[in-house]
Amino acid sequence: MNTSKELVEHKLSSKEVFKGRLLHVFYDEARLPSNEMGTREWIKHPGACAVVPIFENGDIMLIKQFRYPISQIFWEVPAGKIDQGESQDETAFRELEEEAGLTTENFSYIGHFYPGIGYSDELIHIYIAWNLKTVGQKTDEDEFVIKERVPFSEAIKMVHSGEINDGKTVICLLRAWHWWQQKSRK
Repeated sequence: MNTSKELVEHKLSSKEVFKGRLLHVFYDEARLPSNEMGTREWIKHPGACAVVPIFENGDIMLIKQFRYPISQIFWEVPAGKIDQGESQDETAFRELEEEAGLTTENFSYIGHFYPGIGYSDELIHIYIAWNLKTVGQKTDEDEFVIKERVPFSEAIKMVHSGEINDGKTVICLLRAWHWWQQKSRK
């Protein structure tokens, strides 16, 4: 294979095999680069937004949340799925308020990433928020989180020690740390 175009697979058929409230699972047939037929199972996801809220003293707000599939409590940044008809900015602000009990007029979009490219089309947008105002949490009725302020530098150490091991949170914190360090040098 000499060019990247030779890596492309072409969808021949697609069948939805499960439709849930959040996830839709598909079973596709595809023509592979070798011209053979292959199958692909994948999950359609509406996308999500994650926010790293940064206080003036350099603390950030993290949440602790139990995650059922792993049966474990994780440190996470405030985040959630994009609701139908909602812009990604609206989702980021909503999640900041719901999970962290914070609001702001100062935010910046710092990029995005795909957390599970082998099995899902999920895309997570990353935001930073500062000049924060406390407004109180407004979590969903089936959502239980504990918020905790942590020095940003401590959170980065927690990433490297493995104490923070949620992939979304690791990526968001490392990208936000780099962005914040660049901003504070100006």
